[in-house]
Amino acid sequence: MISRKELFFQIVLHILVLLFYSFDRNDPGIDGFQIWSFLSYALAAAFITYYLMPRFLYRKKQWAFFGWVALVIFAVILIEEFILEQIFFAGTRRARIFPGIYFALFDVLPIIVILSGFKFGWDVLQKQRQIDELTSTIQESELQFLRSQINPHFLFNNLNNLYSHALENSAKTPEIILELSGVLRYMLYECKEKFVPLAKEIEQLHNFVKLNKLQIEERGKVNFNTQNIASDHKIAPLILIVFIENAFKHSQSGQSSNITIDIDLRLEGDTLKFYCKNNFKASEALDTVAKGIGLENVKKRLELLYPNKHRLDINRKDENFEVHLELELEKTKAQ
Repeated sequence: MISRKELFFQIVLHILVLLFYSFDRNDPGIDGFQIWSFLSYALAAAFITYYLMPRFLYRKKQWAFFGWVALVIFAVILIEEFILEQIFFAGTRRARIFPGIYFALFDVLPIIVILSGFKFGWDVLQKQRQIDELTSTIQESELQFLRSQINPHFLFNNLNNLYSHALENSAKTPEIILELSGVLRYMLYECKEKFVPLAKEIEQLHNFVKLNKLQIEERGKVNFNTQNIASDHKIAPLILIVFIENAFKHSQSGQSSNITIDIDLRLEGDTLKFYCKNNFKASEALDTVAKGIGLENVKKRLELLYPNKHRLDINRKDENFEVHLELELEKTKAQ
């Protein structure tokens, strides 16, 4: 079925081509021969574009397609020479002398090529639009899948910590539950959009850091600094939290004291610079953490959400683990 847009496009195209085809400065106007000749060209072009292209060209049967096209053009030439010219130029020299295929092609071929070429271009644009829509759908599905992995991953890790405190009858267990519920509420209900306000995301990072500080207690020190955080920028949710979560896991895996975690966030223009550093003691558990689902997840999300707009460096030096991330952020639209 032809859409209304395509039908309108074809009507305008045929009118314009007819006007150019019939234009003659010395003999203005359109005569009957030109109308019927153009009609035969248009029918031939329609047969090529709506039958031969889908049946042969788009199925990669190029030789069959071009063979049929040659037959169609030859048929149009015969119709023009032996029917239309005999009707409109009966008894004249033009009606008695066949000018030859070479000269006839200059009348027939350009019109059919133009009409067919524009239809081919229309099909290409429509196909590209479908591909773009499909790509966008696949990308959105992949992002939803990646985000769906974050909540169970986060919940699993923190429930383990909560279980340890509960076994010890820690007085901080109720506070941990309260902070955990607040962070989960944000993850489940408040960050469903593709992008969220930067200030809101950083507020949740503060809550997350506070939650994890309760687990470290007196075993170390956590520094969380922010600078120049504007309220008119937005960021993909749950990107930075993965690095902070890994920092706490790295530090607590293999060591029970002297934990040091430094987190720095600053906005320079539209570029967000994130730095996270933590110390650790080498162990097999650390290798498992470093290769876990969280980092691979966030790397994939960065590729999908910030293509050519981010730089991520993760370094493991001596007994320190460092993450440097730069993101080019967009501003929220003015209300």
